Amino acid sequence: MLKEEIIRQLEEIVGKGSILTKKEDLATYAYDGTTTWAHPPDVVVMPTTAAQVSQILKLANENLIPVTPRGSGTNISGGSVPVRGGIVVCTTRMNRVLEINKANLTATVEPGVVLQDFNNLLAKENLFYPPDPQSFLSCTVGGTVAENSGGPLCIKYGVTKQYVLGLEVVLPDGYVLNIGGSTVKNRTGYDLVPLFTGSEGTLGIITKVTLRLIPKPAARRTIMAIFDDITLASSVVSTILANGIVPAKIEFVDNFVIRRIEEKMKIGLPVDAKTMLLIDADGSVAAVESEAAHILEFLQSGGAEVARLAKDEDEANMYWKARSAGFAAVYGAARTVIAEDVTVPRDKLAEFVKKLEGISRKFGFQIVLIGHAGDGNIHPSVFTNSREKEELDRLQDTLTAIFEAALELGGTLSGEHGIGLEKKRLLSRALDPMAITLMQRIKALFDPNNIMNPDKIWES
Repeated sequence: MLKEEIIRQLEEIVGKGSILTKKEDLATYAYDGTTTWAHPPDVVVMPTTAAQVSQILKLANENLIPVTPRGSGTNISGGSVPVRGGIVVCTTRMNRVLEINKANLTATVEPGVVLQDFNNLLAKENLFYPPDPQSFLSCTVGGTVAENSGGPLCIKYGVTKQYVLGLEVVLPDGYVLNIGGSTVKNRTGYDLVPLFTGSEGTLGIITKVTLRLIPKPAARRTIMAIFDDITLASSVVSTILANGIVPAKIEFVDNFVIRRIEEKMKIGLPVDAKTMLLIDADGSVAAVESEAAHILEFLQSGGAEVARLAKDEDEANMYWKARSAGFAAVYGAARTVIAEDVTVPRDKLAEFVKKLEGISRKFGFQIVLIGHAGDGNIHPSVFTNSREKEELDRLQDTLTAIFEAALELGGTLSGEHGIGLEKKRLLSRALDPMAITLMQRIKALFDPNNIMNPDKIWES
């Protein structure tokens, strides 16, 4: 519990209307998108300027108060859960798009800008910001930078770190640091921008972001394919890529997800399909038509039961809307759903899917699959019941088996959601011990009092 004097000083910094202290309000900030963590903060503060963030962190640092940065809280790694209470600094009111520079193909925004709102503005200028986590309707740009978020378009366009040119970050002692800039090439000393991109709020609070943009592609075609064998579908993905074709998106969902989406949306999805692949080709009109034709050939020769182009933009949008609804469809299917995030080399995707089927049989949990097949990033969702201790104990063994299977194939613990609280117990299995030591030394250099998002990423 924070002293009343601390609350009063926070009110002086941001105003009473930007402070939350009531129990029911604090409960809202006890969670993120996970289902296994709940730790309310002592206070939620909603600054509107970097100067206010600086004063908040100075106060917290001087009084050794834990600080948890937060955007919309859509992350699913426990990263924005305030496990030690303290202060949640919510940046959603810092939501201005400061500049869109079409000539330089850059934009500068505050961290609380909602990703979809940003993309809507860019579309008016015929510009495009590719990183597209599936929480794009509500996630904030600052959160996507802190998590180095991905999404379906990453196969062709890369993840968030490929688009972050400059940052304004408030350090734990309140210093406002500006790094990077607005040029594509910037080779000036150590590159600190990527250090903060993906740091999960453990090194400071992002208050301004300069992003690289690209022109919006002139055309796109969407292809839908149905397979009776999920591993066969995975193999075809590798074949497409091995033949020099890099689509904008290659996504897949399994039969359970197809049926759940169709139950909710009634859009005519093939409910008997074992697996559905959705593929987007984009670029110039001529290139897209040629690429789509080659993709169809590979799908048909690779064993697809159905492979066809969406007949028009409306049908294409319908398919992608269904894909975006995948997690919503899954989360309502059991009392507790643990949606994981692991990545394997793309040529190991089929083998990994087979391992997941074996893990499901061994531990007795249903595991449904949604994934960015084009970059090997799979989201196995495990159905369980958080009220049953025996199931929760068995669940940990199941998750460990999933992670170990990915690591055995040369994969990673996380492709886009981060380590947070969910996976820190396994970090030592994925990284060289010296790498973890170096991370801890970096953390101690920036945050010697350990106030910034403590207890995340590695075991204390």
